[in-house]
Amino acid sequence: MPNSILSRMSRRTNAPVAVALLLLVVLLILPTGYEGALTYQNADRVRAEVLDTDESSIVDTGLVRTGEQRCTVKLLGGHFEGQTATAVNRLSGSLAQDKLFAPGDIAFVTVSYGPDGITAVSMTDHYRLDKEAILAGLFLLLLVLFAGSTGVRAIISFVDTILLMWKVLVPCLLRGWNPVWLGLGLVLVLTALILSLIYGFDRRCLASVSGAALGIGVTAALGVVFTDLFRIHGAVMESSESLLYAGYQNLDLTCIFMASIFLGSSGAVMDLSVDICSAVYEVVQKRPDISAREAIASGFAVGRAACGSTTTTLLLAYSGSYIALLMVFMAQGTPVEFILNYKYVAAEIVHTVVGSFGLVTVAPLTAITSGLLLTRRTAAA
Repeated sequence: MPNSILSRMSRRTNAPVAVALLLLVVLLILPTGYEGALTYQNADRVRAEVLDTDESSIVDTGLVRTGEQRCTVKLLGGHFEGQTATAVNRLSGSLAQDKLFAPGDIAFVTVSYGPDGITAVSMTDHYRLDKEAILAGLFLLLLVLFAGSTGVRAIISFVDTILLMWKVLVPCLLRGWNPVWLGLGLVLVLTALILSLIYGFDRRCLASVSGAALGIGVTAALGVVFTDLFRIHGAVMESSESLLYAGYQNLDLTCIFMASIFLGSSGAVMDLSVDICSAVYEVVQKRPDISAREAIASGFAVGRAACGSTTTTLLLAYSGSYIALLMVFMAQGTPVEFILNYKYVAAEIVHTVVGSFGLVTVAPLTAITSGLLLTRRTAAA
């Protein structure tokens, strides 16, 4: 193969990596604008080792535990590093939110202080960041060992996605930007970024991005329509009402819910578009003389097989966190028609079915874009 062609292919492959790395650096230094929004300004949030505990003030009423646990802790950071203090762990009676500490535990604590020193220490939660770092490190190591340079690209896209969500999406939503258009724009940027890291800047990237974008557009439109038809309020999202009580009454929670529908399914849409585009590309590579119609038909065949498993994957992804709720319904003998009519169940139905619409439509759409773009011989693929 001529050196000029190899050089061009190398630029196509490496250019997306350079763009993604540049975006990563920009996002790392980009402020969210909410760095100073801490509830308590004169406070340290540091690690502390639990030396001793006192549970004498805890009241047990069946499964409910209320009162407070007092912990003697040694502060491991902040202004008062090395000092010993008494911290309070208040129990609200919620199994989901309450936690108990034992001697030897490492915890996050909030140390409030004034001119005369420490005024109060509150137990926040068990310290988990070290374990999370180990888990993430093992995953990244396995990814790189198995996938090599492709794994490195996946890590870059993963970090870029997290930073875009945290540094762009969330602050802009808090500032009152239109959630649907903001979410749609972000998903399209992510789609182009991630798929270009997979394929480079070539026709496969254009074909898969086009198919995925069309599928996401279908999901967004249906999400807006059926959220309105089902009369679902965005407050069904966990912790959403807390935003209103925190001073963000101007937020349109329903529009945020609409955006969450296609945000949640966009990953599966991209995955399916890559599968179909790659399949069509392989067919074209084996049969360079194949017509666009035949290539599209091959893409349709792959899409039919992939849609069944992918939609089931989406269903399991959404419903897995609701196992306890389903058990409650069954234990109480709630009729199925009542279950399906509950607002939060209907909200999950919209999430799952509308997201599946996107998957079903992205398959033929990507097959069409791949068949039309990859069978042209006017330029190297």
